Amino acid sequence: MDPFQQPGAFSWCELITPDVAAAKEFYGPLFGWTLKEGPLGDIPYTVIEVGGKEIGGMAPPPPNQANMPPTWGVYITVEDVDAIAEQAKALGGQVLLPPILIEGTGKFTLIRDPQGATFCAIEYTQHS
Repeated sequence: MDPFQQPGAFSWCELITPDVAAAKEFYGPLFGWTLKEGPLGDIPYTVIEVGGKEIGGMAPPPPNQANMPPTWGVYITVEDVDAIAEQAKALGGQVLLPPILIEGTGKFTLIRDPQGATFCAIEYTQHS
């Protein structure tokens, strides 16, 4: 199974933290991760690799959420992110971030379920 193509699969994990350097010093040695620097648009971004495969990333909080506490987030692969956002609302969820494009990757949305847990749904256009 390729989690980047299988709808419903967890495909990416991402740490948002104000101290990416400290996170890299902790998680890299703890799990043996290879950490590669690479910008995501104008945002500094660290890609996490295991066994030569990209599995996640680390980034600072967005400027408009500078006080956001460190948190891990998950991405779930979907075929149609716009439809999933609408379906989540119909099922009692809340779309916290409307579907937006990540150039060269796909489109994602941030959703809060009726119990308050958050996750991202992502529709990949391509993946290496």
